[in-house]
Amino acid sequence: MGQSLPPPQGGGPEPSDWDQPITSRRPDQVARYPRPPALVACSLPVQVRALGEELASSDHSLWVLETFHPPTIYLPPQALRSEWLRPGSGRSFCEWKGVASYWDLLRDDGGPQERRLSRALWSYPQPTERFSALAGWFSLYPALMDGCWVDGEPVQPQPGGFYGGWILPWLQGPFKGDPAHPELR
Repeated sequence: MGQSLPPPQGGGPEPSDWDQPITSRRPDQVARYPRPPALVACSLPVQVRALGEELASSDHSLWVLETFHPPTIYLPPQALRSEWLRPGSGRSFCEWKGVASYWDLLRDDGGPQERRLSRALWSYPQPTERFSALAGWFSLYPALMDGCWVDGEPVQPQPGGFYGGWILPWLQGPFKGDPAHPELR
């Protein structure tokens, strides 16, 4: 039987403030994140390394904040090394955002072996109206990258193979997918 969760107390903006841009670190409790999720602009710097080199860097990102999930961070297409992106296999459906397309990372240096990360990123070519700002932006699985950083702090991947959340040192869980909290699966 799973552990019971304490009710969220303090630790972040009030529900009426979820649409305010994120401009600094804030000690959010993800249990207080809204449902349906909020889409919030963020100006904290984001860096991503993959396949031994920098894949992305941006001071502008969009964060999806959903109850019990760490943020899922989306980057604008111009922030990524587009020459590494290849359409991946399959699609998935989100009740809030719509149908996602997956992307592989392919780094071919002209040598005998190419390097590929399959289904490492996803995007919403035609998201729902509420999430229309995500059209053409990319998110990625931190667990598949060499490293991800927000405001210079390393990101921990959200547990569970399906989830793409970015656990930041100033966020408080528990997080969906954590085996210590099976009630959140």
